[in-house]
Amino acid sequence: MIHEEMIADLIHQAKKEGVQKIVVGAVIERQEKTVLLLERASDDFMGGLIELPSGTVDEGETLFEALAREIKEETNLEMTEVVSYLGAFDYLSGSLKKTRQFSFKVLVKEGNVSLSPEHQTFLEPFLNSDSFQNANMSPETRAIILKAC
Repeated sequence: MIHEEMIADLIHQAKKEGVQKIVVGAVIERQEKTVLLLERASDDFMGGLIELPSGTVDEGETLFEALAREIKEETNLEMTEVVSYLGAFDYLSGSLKKTRQFSFKVLVKEGNVSLSPEHQTFLEPFLNSDSFQNANMSPETRAIILKAC
C-alpha cells in the first residue's frame, strides 16, 4: 500500500535536491514475466531508446493522476491500480533540467496497445529473453523492471 505521506516525502526530497522536473513511469506486466516497453520515435529526443510508459507530472496533478494520464496517452490502456512503488532515478531532460522519474508497478484493463506519435513501436519481451537483455534501455530502467517482476 502506498500512502500519500510517502509520496509527499518523495516529492519534497526531490525538490530539496534541486530536481526541476518530476516524471512518472509505469511497469505494466502484461503476461507472466512479460512487460510492456515502448520504443521512442527515431526523430524524437533519445530516439530509439526503449522505455517504460512515462511522462511529466503536470502542475496541480498528483503522481497517480499523471501516471494514469500518461499510460492512457502513450498506450491507450486504462490504469486500474497502483500496486507498488519501485524506486526513482535522475537524468537530464531534453531541456537540460534535472529530472527525477518515480516508477510504479501498475495494473491496467485488458486492451490493445495504441501508441502515441512519440513512440514507434512497443515490445512485450519475456524478462529472460535475449530481446529484453539486449534492449536499448538505460541500466536504471532495466533495474526498475527487474525489481517489479
